[in-house]
Amino acid sequence: MALVEFTRPALEAGGFAGWVPFGEVRASACPSSGGVYVITYGGSKPLTFAEQSCGGWFKGKDPTVSHEALAANWVDDAEVVYIGKADQLNRRLTQFADFGAGKPVGHWGGRLIWQLPRVDQLLVAWKQTPGQVPVEVEAELIASFRQAYGKPPFANDPHRLGT
Repeated sequence: MALVEFTRPALEAGGFAGWVPFGEVRASACPSSGGVYVITYGGSKPLTFAEQSCGGWFKGKDPTVSHEALAANWVDDAEVVYIGKADQLNRRLTQFADFGAGKPVGHWGGRLIWQLPRVDQLLVAWKQTPGQVPVEVEAELIASFRQAYGKPPFANDPHRLGT
């Protein structure tokens, strides 16, 4: 597996497009095809996290994560805070944005991002994956990120507490 650089210029060179704030994802030109997406955070390392997630409660479950888990999952010097996949990018990203807006949507993956102190600094970029299975491309990207940083992106695999 080739090591991927997880900076915006490198990801753009690798075919990622969009780079829109979550609040604008519904109105963006996000494709309906399958693919992968990354979420980047423009803020520096958070000194504190939000006490309560702004994410929606789904089936009565609070999406809030402890500060210890958030701190353990933080990846220093990484712009990418989440890597995801979708069979339909526009539908999946709209669900993710709706979850972050407090709607009771079943998008539990990536919920840690909704406790960052400046969610307005979250950007979404996507890459279509014609001829490839999005879940396999996502797994390769996460493995490459883990190789580069020693653990998965901040909001991927949060139950592992950063290990």
